[in-house]
Amino acid sequence: MSQNQVPHSSSPEEGDAHSRQPKADDVVMGGEPSQPISGVVLGGLEGANRRLASTAIELRIAALSEALQYGDGGLDLVMAALDDESVQVQFAAYSLLKDRHEARVQQRLRNYSPWFEFEVVTVNAIGQEINRQRRQAQYFTEDLGDGVTLEMVYIPGGRFMMGSPEQEGRDSEKPQHEVTVQRFCMGKYPVTQVQWRAIASRADLKVERNIEPNPAYLKDHQDSDRLPVKRVSWYDAVEFCQRLSKLTEGKYRLPSEAEWEYACRAGTTTPFHFGETITDQLANYDARRTFADEPPGKYRGDIIQVGSFPPNAFGLYDMHGNVWEWCCDPWHKNYSGAPTDGSVWEENNHQYQIFRGGSWIIFPSLCRCASRGSDIPTYIDSNLGFRVVSELPRIVQ
Repeated sequence: MSQNQVPHSSSPEEGDAHSRQPKADDVVMGGEPSQPISGVVLGGLEGANRRLASTAIELRIAALSEALQYGDGGLDLVMAALDDESVQVQFAAYSLLKDRHEARVQQRLRNYSPWFEFEVVTVNAIGQEINRQRRQAQYFTEDLGDGVTLEMVYIPGGRFMMGSPEQEGRDSEKPQHEVTVQRFCMGKYPVTQVQWRAIASRADLKVERNIEPNPAYLKDHQDSDRLPVKRVSWYDAVEFCQRLSKLTEGKYRLPSEAEWEYACRAGTTTPFHFGETITDQLANYDARRTFADEPPGKYRGDIIQVGSFPPNAFGLYDMHGNVWEWCCDPWHKNYSGAPTDGSVWEENNHQYQIFRGGSWIIFPSLCRCASRGSDIPTYIDSNLGFRVVSELPRIVQ
């Protein structure tokens, strides 16, 4: 009998061969096995409800669209799917509900973070695309005033191997070690120049230090709203986070080094979240130099607009290249004794601070997921910016 077929009783006198024949009231729940002769597909609200209990994600998603045909009961099923264990099912439910006008739907979505969809690209060692997948991620938006917003992406918790394996990287990236990271939210992009102005210009939000809202270099670009901020010291980045926290009543800060690498890798174990290498079609760096077997590419010679290339599987853009990104941690020469809980490694003075990700002026090996850089906290440079993280807001907890 099919594993998806509801069992029924048979009389004792029926032989084994006869008992294996389908009956007129046999029920087919879907899945791979073919429908028995004279079987009927279980329909209606009960059928949709049973398919939503299936282990097959595709079957659960299909059942959501069907459920809406059955009035309030079906709508209840779709709303309940917002809490499904599968991200794909949650996204499908949200997509079906987001344009509906029922009061209870709108109330439910007011307490629920929206989703966005994107494509994730993987390449091989010669830079050829070998895979492209559609993914989804939850996010929320902070209002910074005057029409300026900040998009924060939900990063699920998990475990990963931090650092580089023996055949890759530098001694400072070793020993490779397992780290467990709790859920958090991270900026979809590095902080942009328009976001910087919105916060830095608010002297009423000052916490510890003055920060310049309109440095001279910001005036050189007509498209600066989408360019990452640069020439920001570690102290300036911390002040930005403190002011942002004050404005939003949230808890914003720079990422720990472990959070940054976990977010960059997004479940991958390759040198780059794109795969075995990167190309000038995937990131802004000095592509005249190569990492693996990919051909040389172009050197753009400056920062470019954020979001110009595909994101990683968490929905984060520009994790490789464009600008280095400050982290909260002070520098340690290697990972001996490093925490394994994803927290900031404070057991050192703050003479040097960590930054990650590489930049527009850097060759590819320094743009790897595991690559580390550092400098004094007052250091500023045309290839150094930052990205913010926050604790989970209520809508995604």
